[in-house]
Amino acid sequence: MAKGLFIGIMSGTSLDGIDVALCQISGESCSLEASSFMPFENSLKEEILAVINGLTTIKQIGEIDHRLALAFAKAVNTLIEKENVEAEDIVAIGSHGQTVWHEPNGVYPFSMQLGNPSVLAVETGIDVVADFRAKDVAMGGQGAPFAPAFHQFLFSDIKSCAVLNIGGMANISILGKELIGYDTGCGNVLMDMWIDEHKNLSYDKDGEWAKSGTVHDELLKNILNDRYFNLKFPKSTGREYFNKKFLINYLEAFGKIAPEDIQATLLAVTVHSIANEVKKFNIKELLLCGGGAKNIFLMSELQKLLPTIKVRTTDDYNISSDDLEAMIFAWFAFMRLEENPVALKSVTGAKRSTILGGLYAKS
Repeated sequence: MAKGLFIGIMSGTSLDGIDVALCQISGESCSLEASSFMPFENSLKEEILAVINGLTTIKQIGEIDHRLALAFAKAVNTLIEKENVEAEDIVAIGSHGQTVWHEPNGVYPFSMQLGNPSVLAVETGIDVVADFRAKDVAMGGQGAPFAPAFHQFLFSDIKSCAVLNIGGMANISILGKELIGYDTGCGNVLMDMWIDEHKNLSYDKDGEWAKSGTVHDELLKNILNDRYFNLKFPKSTGREYFNKKFLINYLEAFGKIAPEDIQATLLAVTVHSIANEVKKFNIKELLLCGGGAKNIFLMSELQKLLPTIKVRTTDDYNISSDDLEAMIFAWFAFMRLEENPVALKSVTGAKRSTILGGLYAKS
């Protein structure tokens, strides 16, 4: 049995930094023992964005792949040193990697994550499981979202429940006999981009700037009519779709709009696009995690649109909303070593559920 201590690493589409979770895992449970967060260096974040925006070379991609692995290793080594844990005590690291392009619907489908797992294994002295999404895409699936399988593992005993992760993108898990999960669309990505451009801030704390503005109803209507929001699930997306170009395309139809009004509208896009999806299911309780769960104004606006549903965070069930995504990949590493298929067929549209991830030995 592979049960024991596992580490999960997650760096999401928000590009704020690296989440690391140390978990005790068995076939029946996954408990968080410790966690940490390490921000990205600005230069690394800018280079990752350059790759995503297509302004790059193969040399730069290779270098970023290595640099990310070194950053992941530093984050892991810092945590285990702080917790007085030896590398030998860790069964494996589950590393999601940094997504730079996600295109599961192309002629040649793929999902690309950087963060060289061989370098990570060598630098930490711990076996690494990585490259989780490729197998699902090879099976004809979207390769995302993966969170629903873990949400089902943790929260399946809660009746009429859905779990919503709001990171750069937002994804929802509808828990039940048939697990459903998909990306509802943009989460924080457009809001973060807009406030960075206008106030040089990485995010809108508590949604205060959005709260100071007024929603532009016509702009909101136009964006919500975007083709992505009208797609049926399974579906997934990323920064290659929801980006500055996406926003500019919608702003061009209007004259000058106050920056705070655009921010208010972008928050409304996230809230309405999520609420529209939740209303399609018989949900009584919606559990939030990810950075968006800390946005007080976003939470309150979502509750307004869903008056008959309890909107709360996973913290209310003693599962850290900050660390849940990193915990997922610790659990995925456990599942890989146990050679257990991950039940994602009904989520991603893959031909069948399968064993996910490749194993990269420390020596």
